[in-house]
Amino acid sequence: MILVGLILMVIGFATGVSVLWTIGVVLVVVGAVLWILGAVGHAVGGRRHYW
Repeated sequence: MILVGLILMVIGFATGVSVLWTIGVVLVVVGAVLWILGAVGHAVGGRRHYW
């Protein structure tokens, strides 16, 4: 999810489409939060691991 967000951010920045930039930022933030919660050991969505 973080990788897809970064790709969308780059495409949005290169083409000047702010919607892609915004979606990319949201995906990066959500991916980072899920990654941190999984690394700490909290169950996310009833699962112990994110993948």
